[in-house]
Amino acid sequence: MPLTRKQIYRRRRITVFGGMAVVLALAFYLPLTLLAPLTSVDAVPVSEQQLTSAPAVLDLPGYGASGIGAVGYPGLFARSGSKVAQPMASISKVITTLVVLSKKPLTATSNGPRITFGAADVAIAAQYLAMNGKVDPVSVGETMTEKQVIQVMLIDSANNYAWSLANWAFGSEQAFLTAANKWLKAHGMTHTTMLDPCGLDPGNASTPDDLVAIGKLVVANPALTPIVASKRATVAGIGTMHNTNGLLGVSGINGIKTGTLLSAGASLLFSARLQVGSEVVTLVGVILDGPDHPTIDAQVKKLISSVRAGFHTVVLAAAGQRFGSFRTVWGATAYAVAPRTTSVVVWSDTPVSSSVHLNPVSVAAKGSKVGAASYVVKGKRILVTLVLDRAIEDPGPGWRLSHPGELF
Repeated sequence: MPLTRKQIYRRRRITVFGGMAVVLALAFYLPLTLLAPLTSVDAVPVSEQQLTSAPAVLDLPGYGASGIGAVGYPGLFARSGSKVAQPMASISKVITTLVVLSKKPLTATSNGPRITFGAADVAIAAQYLAMNGKVDPVSVGETMTEKQVIQVMLIDSANNYAWSLANWAFGSEQAFLTAANKWLKAHGMTHTTMLDPCGLDPGNASTPDDLVAIGKLVVANPALTPIVASKRATVAGIGTMHNTNGLLGVSGINGIKTGTLLSAGASLLFSARLQVGSEVVTLVGVILDGPDHPTIDAQVKKLISSVRAGFHTVVLAAAGQRFGSFRTVWGATAYAVAPRTTSVVVWSDTPVSSSVHLNPVSVAAKGSKVGAASYVVKGKRILVTLVLDRAIEDPGPGWRLSHPGELF
């Protein structure tokens, strides 16, 4: 049966309006889907890193009192033996030098003023010689620079030169001792006592904690480090002196001072340069009241070796190491990685804490910053920027047009 005119008109209207509806729908749908922003995705982090090492075991002596630490590290790594202050013998000369330099400073290149010796200095030499102490010759009218006097007392361990230097700087031995004990208190070394400038008095006593702190002051002083590291030196009127520290140049040892008393055995305050990975660590240690110098020298070498084994180079982040993954709804994958290796030197079981923050990612180029890994070591924060290991690209019109649900 043929369609009536009214039916034909109705069908034409449906076709026209239906086509217009499709056109209008496409006019809105196409740009909405093709230009719609893509949903960002959160990263899935990798498991947390375990970065803290095992505790070090140090080879400390079973006699006297001893301790060891390092510049840049608070306190001591370890200590052993008596907790009571022990006689420090000629290590006292190190304190005398530091106290004098606090009043009469030297630079790395200066020699200081010239000191003229008199009858009192000759009498001091005779007094110490009568006490069977180490003495170097001195005569009335002779002169030396401040640096030369320090060389004689630290390298050759001449007792009379320690007293003469103290008298020159402070006017009298008593004035020096007052200043020395005040200096010790000001530096927090409350377990150290000075009763003479050279250490012949066994009442000159200290603890490993205080002496390691004193040693750290020495290695931080550019005027003293070359003196305590010198195996020998020549001074006019004295001749060539050989350092009483026979360990210089062994196991990285570059200072500081020996000490010997018949009533208190052999002692050594030492420093050593230790290469750990790409870093240099300066050790400072002390052994007091040892049987003799060959015994404590052998012990110091074993102690340094055990300390060396206790330092670790910890890799915080290796180049290319993955810290998180991204997977988009359209199936693209990428990883948050470290662009370069970052490492740190740590002592023993020093805690290393870490945390990772990753930002949500949508379309991004390879190498785009996507977050950071944060580490705390010895109170210092280290940040490692994390980047994409590959690009996350737009899925294209095909996926966009066929997945409107993921877009809106």
